[in-house]
Amino acid sequence: MIIRKISVGPDYKSGAMHYIVGQSILGNTYEIDTIRLNSETDCFEVWIKKEEEVVLWKEFTSNMPISIENNINF
Repeated sequence: MIIRKISVGPDYKSGAMHYIVGQSILGNTYEIDTIRLNSETDCFEVWIKKEEEVVLWKEFTSNMPISIENNINF
């Protein structure tokens, strides 16, 4: 499955941080490129891009409260 959105935090509506593929971040200088689960570290990774450069921005361990929304194409 392709992850479209990850929400991290104990309260989805008011206390979680939401990260969505395509979202502009860091003063509109980067865009979220990919969100994926690293099976080796059991961490969710948020990768960002600026032009052709793609870098790992954030990692969240699986013992944090996390909600995942997958990309569904009909």
